[in-house]
Amino acid sequence: MSDPCTDTLRCDPGDLNQAMSIHTRKITDSCRDKDCIEDLRVYLTKGSQCVLDTAAGARVRCAELLYTYIDVEPVAFDRNHYCIDVTFYYQILADAMTGAIHPAPLYGLAVFTKRAILCGEDSRAHIFRSDTRIGEPDGITRIHTNRPTAVVEVLDPMVLGSKVRDVCECKEQTAVQIPAAIRSMFDDELVLGGDRRRLFVTLGQFSIVRLERDAQLIVPVLDYSIPTKECCDSPGCTAEDPCEMFSRIPFPAAQFAPSGCDKPGRCQEDDRCEYTTCGN
Repeated sequence: MSDPCTDTLRCDPGDLNQAMSIHTRKITDSCRDKDCIEDLRVYLTKGSQCVLDTAAGARVRCAELLYTYIDVEPVAFDRNHYCIDVTFYYQILADAMTGAIHPAPLYGLAVFTKRAILCGEDSRAHIFRSDTRIGEPDGITRIHTNRPTAVVEVLDPMVLGSKVRDVCECKEQTAVQIPAAIRSMFDDELVLGGDRRRLFVTLGQFSIVRLERDAQLIVPVLDYSIPTKECCDSPGCTAEDPCEMFSRIPFPAAQFAPSGCDKPGRCQEDDRCEYTTCGN
């Protein structure tokens, strides 16, 4: 009897139809987190800070995630694990009560940093690609060529509460480093010191962190993926009846019922709910 076939690519083409070698990223480890970020300082723009210094109070309306910076470093005592430092930059929109009919808008930046340690597996191979640029901005160095890639998935945070404090009541905080690209997202200069009053916000955030490594796999191929949907060049070219589509949407009865402030973790001390995100 002949030896069994060990070549997956040619062994049983009728069973696999066809096999293909692909390059992808293998998830070596992952975790999820639910952070309640209390009393996070908001660095207001110069104009907003002037308004807050004379306002009777302020209330944060919403928060939006602007950018996430990720840094991966190996753990010294375990070569298979890596430390992932994640810095989140939020744009904060608030309303200041100044005695006018309409509250004055306040804009600012909040920064939150967290850390996770995950298994990234050991690799002695140095990986270079044709687009690798050593020594250029955002390029890689030789020491980083075999590190796993960190990926962070995060939702826009939920605003759980806010408060205003005088500077004399605030605890001393470490000076924050804000990249120039983040500063340029605001149309006014951010105030990092010399303020009389400060705005603080409490946020709720859901996130997933994972480490990935390059891998080569052999997968069965049934057929090439060809789109079945035809291209549409105008909003009204779909054949589906809009009324038919609307009839399949369930009636949102819950949105018509008044929502009270008796649910735990959703109200401030003044019994006013502040559980919202930008755009809602």
